Amino acid sequence: MNASPNVTIIDYGMGNLWSVQSAFEYLNCSVTVTSDPETILKSDRIVLPGVGSFKAAMETLRTTGIAESVIDLVKSRGVNILGICLGMQLLGSGSPEDGETSGLGLIDGRTDSFDSRIAKVVKIPHVGFDTVRFCEGTKLFRGMSEESDFYFVHEYRMKTIRDLKTVSLCTYGEDFVAAFESNNIFATQFHPEKSQANGLRVLKNFVKIESC
Repeated sequence: MNASPNVTIIDYGMGNLWSVQSAFEYLNCSVTVTSDPETILKSDRIVLPGVGSFKAAMETLRTTGIAESVIDLVKSRGVNILGICLGMQLLGSGSPEDGETSGLGLIDGRTDSFDSRIAKVVKIPHVGFDTVRFCEGTKLFRGMSEESDFYFVHEYRMKTIRDLKTVSLCTYGEDFVAAFESNNIFATQFHPEKSQANGLRVLKNFVKIESC
């Protein structure tokens, strides 16, 4: 990279931001961690991480004004966003976790718990490294081998995303969405910041993608 890319990591009180920040700094990015909606609106690219309750996360995003800033930045201004784990789920239409809650609505994908029959076959939550099968034309996984392993920690998942072809999958008792790309919206269910060299490559690819 010739110039240091600027990355804004959104702090809404959920998740280990230090590991995400450290990964981008390792890639020589200039990193801002903020919960201020006005600072977010001035960002070149944003990252929405997170671990925990979908409902609690959305309540915080709405009451702080962060949700409005993210939607404006991504939909109206075409700035690139990367959602990680819970952050990926929040980009969708909603989830029943802790009570039915609407998401940011940036993509038409719903988050649900793993099917009850799956829990009889594999351990839930899904924890550990697992293989991701890349979609054709992917930007996040550019330059990587066709199937690579990444680190997951989650109880809920998106099974499908409506009308979106750029979806990469993982199998854990069933197929679920491991990552997706839609114009300037990018997301991973796995934690790239905890996925060693493969995860760093994904983050490096993200910061090199030009905004719409």
